[in-house]
Parts: sequence; structure tokens; C-alpha cells
Amino acid sequence: MSNIENITASITGILADILDLDPAQITPETYVVRDLRAESIDLLEIGVAMQHRLDMEVDDDTLFLKNMRQVLARAAKAGKAPEEAMAAEYPHLDRARIAEILADHEAGPVIKVRDLAAYAADRAGEAED
Repeated sequence: MSNIENITASITGILADILDLDPAQITPETYVVRDLRAESIDLLEIGVAMQHRLDMEVDDDTLFLKNMRQVLARAAKAGKAPEEAMAAEYPHLDRARIAEILADHEAGPVIKVRDLAAYAADRAGEAED
């Protein structure tokens, strides 16, 4: 199993525990808020659990894209491409995922399980440097 698969499995376990769900219901493409109905308090618990179980520092604002609308508004005001602003603010997201988020963000909270795993993998890479 690859590192990202191990991280995804750990995050799936965290989500299942906190949200009292069957882990089989959770895939990398599952939306954390839209599909799993996580609420603000759940997001806090998820961040803390990731910090402890994955032994990493967690910035909730970055992990859950909490400031995304402000990032996009600042980019628009500065005449900067939204993709570039998102890539600078959320380096754990690849360009394809950023494009998906930009196309989908009007439908509601965009964070997926795979985004949490990408964040954790990125943080693990920083810890190894």
C-alpha cells in the first residue's frame, strides 16, 4: 500500500469514528460536508484527530479551504487568475483538483476525502525534508 493509500485509510477511519459511519461508505471522492454531513464541530474534531493520529501540525483554514472565497475575491480584485491564487494558497491541491473546485464551488462545500489526504501527504513530505 502506498503512502497516500495509508493516509487515505487513516483519514477514512477518522471520519468513520467521528461521524459514526461505516468506513465502506467513504471513498476518496466523498465530499466531507455535502455527503457525510460533517458540521463545524466535526471539522474541528477531524483536524485534531488528524494532528494526533498522523503526527502532524494541522492548519484548519488550509485543510478545509475555509478562506477560499476570500482568496478568490482577492485574486479577482488584483486581476490575478483564480487558479494561481488557489495554487499559492493551497499547495497540496494539484492543478486538476483546483480546476474541479473552481467549477464546483458554487454548489457548496467542496472539500473531499482525497483533499484531506493530499494535505496530510503534503505535510508528511515537509516533515521528511
